[in-house]
Amino acid sequence: MAEQDRETIAASRRWVIKVGSALLTNDGRGLDAAMIGSLVAQIAALRERGAEVVLVSSGAVAAGLVRLGWPRRPTRLHELQAAAAVGQSSLIQSYETAFRGYDIVSAQVLLGHDDITARDRYLNARSTLTTLLRLGVVPVINENDTVVTDEIRFGDNDTLAALVANLIDADALLLLTDQQGLYEEDPRLNPFAVLVDSRDVHDEALDRMAGEGGALGRGGMITKLRAARLAARSGTETVIASGRHPDVVAQVAAGNALGTWLRSGRQSENARKQWLAGMVRIPGSLELDAGAVRVLKESGRSLLPVGVHAVTGQFERGDMVLCVDQEGREVARGLVNYSADEARRIMGRPSVEIAPLLGYQGDEELIHRDNLVLC
Repeated sequence: MAEQDRETIAASRRWVIKVGSALLTNDGRGLDAAMIGSLVAQIAALRERGAEVVLVSSGAVAAGLVRLGWPRRPTRLHELQAAAAVGQSSLIQSYETAFRGYDIVSAQVLLGHDDITARDRYLNARSTLTTLLRLGVVPVINENDTVVTDEIRFGDNDTLAALVANLIDADALLLLTDQQGLYEEDPRLNPFAVLVDSRDVHDEALDRMAGEGGALGRGGMITKLRAARLAARSGTETVIASGRHPDVVAQVAAGNALGTWLRSGRQSENARKQWLAGMVRIPGSLELDAGAVRVLKESGRSLLPVGVHAVTGQFERGDMVLCVDQEGREVARGLVNYSADEARRIMGRPSVEIAPLLGYQGDEELIHRDNLVLC
């Protein structure tokens, strides 16, 4: 597609940028200070344009191997986890030093997939990350490899980056790799293979293009395609591009035709609402008074405890619950910030009374408008 067709990318204000191990560790030879410095400088420039940035960074295991003096990547899980523990401290220290040169505060955030797929942890992680962004902090996220129970797999942070994009309603996901993007054929076998400029992320032809092509896949393109489709459920646009291209972040953010754009084809808010609406486990409901029903329908605001006068079922923080009117008609559904027992204690009461009633200060909303979809 022509450059002018990437206006959607250029208009993005909330970014998730993922960078792979091969880029950060000079293909496994230790942390590349020049690459980290260049990446941080580009992120700083993107922030100067008014954008918010979350960085998902691989590299902990590779950096740990170098610090431990191990000549090759081990196969035993506990040894991989030990390498991750050793390397993570070096990785985050390198980022912190680089960001400090631009008066930018960074924050280390280690996540497992359960932290952003389990409903209760989802709310905690979302609140933390959005708060950090509001404070002007750059979260640097990595999978919590030290304690992960599944095997540490190549490309796993692509999936993590997509889940983070879902979590914070990112406009754009930039997957930086050591490849130019996704090719129609394996460029290792056909040097004249054509780079895919832009495709709908759900185009089935992409599955053939990203085929396994060896032990690690075509530059991990299988995981990147899956990540792009996962990100698309929240309307996030994905670009796969070479992290070694000069000023790649600025080029992509400007809407230039660089790398491969996998189009989500959906409006972000609508896509996320569809995702929320599709959650099928609904263990309880909140009965609203007429005023609360009117506020939700006409103003699109959050649901406060004062507007609820009955709670049914048993649910925990982060569960999907129904919101019904006094005739039992469904008005909305959303992710609740309190358990059923807590909701019963604070229903019908103003938010300022939450702390005295529960003994701690939680969210002022029973359901935040970002986690609420009207029926």
